Amino acid sequence: MVAALRLPVAAALVVLFFLALSMWGSVHGSPPGPVVTCTSGNSNCTVTNAYGAFPDRSTCRVAAVTYPSNESELLLAVSNATMKKQHMKVVTIYSHSIPKLSCPGGPSGAGLVISTERLNKVVAVDPAANRMTFQAGITLRQLLDAAAARGLALPYTPYWQGITLGGLLATGSHGSSLFGKGSAVHERVVGMRLIAPSSVPLGGFYAKVVDLGEEDEDLLAAKVSLGVLGVVSQVTLQLEPMFKRSITIRAQKDVGFEYTISTFAAATEFGDIVWYPGQAKVVYRDDVRLPISAPGKGHNDFTGFRAQPSLILVGGRTTEELLEATSDSNGKCLLSEVQVTTLMGTGLGLKNNDGSVLEFTGYPVIGNQSDMQTSGSCLNGKEDGLTTACGWDPRIHGMFYQQTAVSVPLPNIISFIADVKKLRDMRPSALCGVELYYGFLMRFVRNSTAYLGKTTDSVDIDITYYRSHDPRTPRLDEDVLEEVEQMALFKYNGMPHWGKNRNVGFLNTREKLGVKGDKFVAATAKYDSAGLFSSDWTDAVLGLNGKSLVVEGKGCALEGLCICSLDEHCAPAKGYYCKPGLVSTQARVCRRTNIA
Repeated sequence: MVAALRLPVAAALVVLFFLALSMWGSVHGSPPGPVVTCTSGNSNCTVTNAYGAFPDRSTCRVAAVTYPSNESELLLAVSNATMKKQHMKVVTIYSHSIPKLSCPGGPSGAGLVISTERLNKVVAVDPAANRMTFQAGITLRQLLDAAAARGLALPYTPYWQGITLGGLLATGSHGSSLFGKGSAVHERVVGMRLIAPSSVPLGGFYAKVVDLGEEDEDLLAAKVSLGVLGVVSQVTLQLEPMFKRSITIRAQKDVGFEYTISTFAAATEFGDIVWYPGQAKVVYRDDVRLPISAPGKGHNDFTGFRAQPSLILVGGRTTEELLEATSDSNGKCLLSEVQVTTLMGTGLGLKNNDGSVLEFTGYPVIGNQSDMQTSGSCLNGKEDGLTTACGWDPRIHGMFYQQTAVSVPLPNIISFIADVKKLRDMRPSALCGVELYYGFLMRFVRNSTAYLGKTTDSVDIDITYYRSHDPRTPRLDEDVLEEVEQMALFKYNGMPHWGKNRNVGFLNTREKLGVKGDKFVAATAKYDSAGLFSSDWTDAVLGLNGKSLVVEGKGCALEGLCICSLDEHCAPAKGYYCKPGLVSTQARVCRRTNIA
């Protein structure tokens, strides 16, 4: 019976995918729901993220939320909380970080969250210097549009336009480039204003405005801070005159591609690579700069960030759950091949013109930097009662996933990929599941000046994959991804992305930071000596106060809350036991007993 189910399940997924693709042009997307909900005005609240679940699935309760709309109101909010010795955290409008960055420390239910939703304005423009100052709550889309209206561009950014300036800086978010200062937005920060606690009254406030310029060493702590130094009020960015980009996407077999990565990164300013290991296919995005005079009015409307019919999302998740329940890795391989072929044939959402009908007519796609670098049209629709939504909207039973995002030092990338290939060859269908979530996305990041930035030139590898709604239910082929994760982090000394990853992704991070980590911790003591903006999670990441990222217990390895050392950390009752890795024997993974 189980075997008989497999082909219909896979076929159903294919049908759902094509149906969703055919409807993408006709739907707009219900905007995401609020990430802070309260039972009494702005009091007695619950805080979550865009996905509706933190890595440990805990519920974050706070006493209140406040929505300042200017710096004076922000100063007052921090002052009042400081007087009460109340723990605080910043929460952004969409809260796209996976870890618990927005959950205050201190007693559960007693903290304050400060929303930057209304702090979304342009503060100042210096056209002579190509600089603009923004409030920290401005979204990336709002920022790019405001800069473009003045003929300016931010050269490198993340790909998702719904994150805020303050949020992306706090997590060190980036695009893809080894050119110049690299792809991290914080490398373009030339000034910041923070609101930090004060232990003594200053002008009647138990808070202070800290103005940091290019010459201030503390800017190296503030521009990637995990939100533990205070609240970022304003940010000044060094921009460039508007330019255009030309994008061509090409696919080839993955034979020897690991040896081309450094050369590719040196040749294309904005390029990235997507690896589909199960299909032995690699996709290069040749992405270069052109003068503003070049012809072309292209747009980037990435397919995965468009609105989708909720019924399709629910159906897709249901059939993926059936593939998991029937242990059908081959079904996932079948779907991934169809999906990738179709996406490639439609330009992955790139459009060649800005007319009333946007369409892909072929490569290259050329357009203004502000139109090409980010996307996220599912945020822009009118409320339609959840008939449509972003794919991960937690209000529907749609996509639910985990992410592993690790920056592997550039000198180590050839060996890392060679090891993953060995693993793939031993279990050919085991990595097909990640291909349903855009495979191994590889972007390029430079060694950073920020204390919590990257420690060396790196290839950032983003892997997104299925997560069960039941924390005690193992994932299909879970051991293979766990081994990949542990090899990237430990064997090849990778650094985690601060806004992504499960708990295990942040193990040993303080040691990897070295002296820079020490300097950052010194800055936290300087700006928030009482630790009002810290939490158990940030303390654990920074190696402070004896806090630990590991949450041991039955099934803890299934959710990345621990690396298994005992069988009970897996799911022995369901046939998953703690075993050594297949390629990296130092790894410890949860493997089904009927798989070698």
